[in-house]
Amino acid sequence: MVAHVLRLRLALLAGAVRGERPVRAVLALVATVAVTAAICIAVLGLGSAPLPTARTVIVLSSAAAFVAFLLGPMFTGVPDQLDPRRFGPFGVDEKRMPWILALASLVSVPSTALIVVHAFFIITVISFDGVAWPLAVLAGAVSVISTTLAARIGMAVSAIALPERRSRELTVLFTIPIIVIAFPVAAYFASMRWDGHVPHAVASATSVVGFTPLAAPQALLFHIAAGEVGAAWASGLIGLATLAGLLALWIYLVRRMLTTIERPYTVRERTGLGWFSVLPTNAFGAVAARSLVYWLRDRRYIVNVLIVPIAGVLTVLPLMVAGVPPWAAALIPVPLMALFFGWLPHNDVAYDSTALWIHVASGVRGVPDRLGRLVPVLLVAVPVLAVAISVTLAFIGEWRLLLPMIGLAAALLLTGFGMSSISSVVAPYAVSRPGDSPFQQPQRSSSHGSFGAAGTFLGALVASAPTIWLFVLTVVDGDGHALSAFWSGTLTGVVVLVVGAGIGGSIFERRGARLMEFVETT
Repeated sequence: MVAHVLRLRLALLAGAVRGERPVRAVLALVATVAVTAAICIAVLGLGSAPLPTARTVIVLSSAAAFVAFLLGPMFTGVPDQLDPRRFGPFGVDEKRMPWILALASLVSVPSTALIVVHAFFIITVISFDGVAWPLAVLAGAVSVISTTLAARIGMAVSAIALPERRSRELTVLFTIPIIVIAFPVAAYFASMRWDGHVPHAVASATSVVGFTPLAAPQALLFHIAAGEVGAAWASGLIGLATLAGLLALWIYLVRRMLTTIERPYTVRERTGLGWFSVLPTNAFGAVAARSLVYWLRDRRYIVNVLIVPIAGVLTVLPLMVAGVPPWAAALIPVPLMALFFGWLPHNDVAYDSTALWIHVASGVRGVPDRLGRLVPVLLVAVPVLAVAISVTLAFIGEWRLLLPMIGLAAALLLTGFGMSSISSVVAPYAVSRPGDSPFQQPQRSSSHGSFGAAGTFLGALVASAPTIWLFVLTVVDGDGHALSAFWSGTLTGVVVLVVGAGIGGSIFERRGARLMEFVETT
């Protein structure tokens, strides 16, 4: 049975290269080999580095690899070639199947790369005094098996709990939190000054991670090299307990998959409805899905979104030419981008053209309409602002401004959303028609629409004025106002958004027919 599964695994790997897209498979294989070789050379070079530096790099990298193997299958939705349910019709032994599949999972390109990297890790670690090669090999084997089991568990959880045919839209929703969380963390560590030694914060993080299931086997060896006997025992026991726990969980998942009827999938998951199959099945979800389709396909929306980060970055140049210190000029783009992102939906009704009749004819309430239209901008603004805040703080080296800047960005973005929810139904103005150049603006018979654009802009600034003031005080006086700036910005933004959506929704319900007449005639 083991030989049969291994032969099947090799056949599947060969079939992947000879499949429908062999060029993509070959390129992916070449890229994997190149990345693996680069990592192996880097790991081998750590043998001549100080022990704290080698420990930090290897422990944190191993933890990142463990998380990637565990969560990667859930985010990508790649079909599992070794799904236990595929072997159900052959009358397999439920007790043997978990062990056979775990062994077969080692025959794959990612697992091979993992084994090769750990081999170089073992060579590097035994170059330090006090580390015996049998113990290094044992720790490396525990790490490889644990990481591979984590990947198998991720595949099983993805097959049980998530849709079988993962849409690109769902993958986008999974990716956004990674950008929002991982990029600031990476920027924070990258901005630290090493000065020939490991920064205290990085060393503390390494110590904590070394006592977790993410990288306990690697930390064990470095504890031994440093003569930390008690810590070595703790990391070793954690590593063995992690391996035992992963094995138990994998056995449970395999038995569950072999003895449980597959979760039925609704028809809408298989018809390719895109965002309509991902978002909630209510009025808010329908409006949000329709808005996302428009924002991602209409070049008028795309140009508006692309201009915002460009405009934010370009403001730095004239400020520096005028003599503003670089650290002060670097603080301007993030609030400006947040303000413009909040301002973008202020005329969203006008871009609907003839599509507004869907909302009016179907009897959509005003609040779902107002909130649903904000989803596309929100999905773009959150990761962009997260990256921009991280780059800014890494550039100026003032991570104490993290909370105040988040509060300021939240205030400007959400208050802009609230004001836009009102102005888009009170003072819409004509825009370029679908298919026209986004830079072509039609002639307007009146100027009342400009009041809506200016009112949204100024209203967001006025509502965010207390947060702006607290942010300035934090920059000038110190951390005393940091939490106040964060909570002031967050609460102000939420309150203005809720109130603005309520007022705009009420006006939308009363002026639906007039708005439809406006979009039909402009």
